[in-house]
Amino acid sequence: IIIGLFIFTVVVTPMKHFSTFAGSVALALIMVPIVARTTEELLRMVPKNVREAGLALGLPRWRVTLLIVLKGSRKGICTALMLALARITGETAPLLFTAFNNQFWSFKLNEPISSLPVQIYTYAISPFEDWQRQAWAGALVLVMFVFTINGVTRLTLGTKGNLSR
Repeated sequence: IIIGLFIFTVVVTPMKHFSTFAGSVALALIMVPIVARTTEELLRMVPKNVREAGLALGLPRWRVTLLIVLKGSRKGICTALMLALARITGETAPLLFTAFNNQFWSFKLNEPISSLPVQIYTYAISPFEDWQRQAWAGALVLVMFVFTINGVTRLTLGTKGNLSR
């Protein structure tokens, strides 16, 4: 809610309308700390002697970071991105304040846009049983989306749950 209000003040108010862009900024603001903190921890997990070996071979520090440290942490960083994506998939509050909602399909970034979490929220608090069933179906779609992305990431990267490999 706080991030939604912040982006409302910083982006929506100057633009004078809700927009897809404002919603994207809010969700990105939620993702950045998760990815940054996880990436920082993963980079610290690379053993010091591996870094020193690269430096001993005469590589500059920036190349050691890019070619050895970052390459060794690649799978964990991708996993961190997927965790952050899973985290923002169900966010409703920031989108209520920034992207609002639109019942019609829109491709424009400067207009309100419909989002599944907001639609689930709207239908879940509705007194109509049909809408409540649709809210449950929407929640299932979100869970399956996160599950599918997680599975595809694991298959692509060949990870088995260990962030450091």
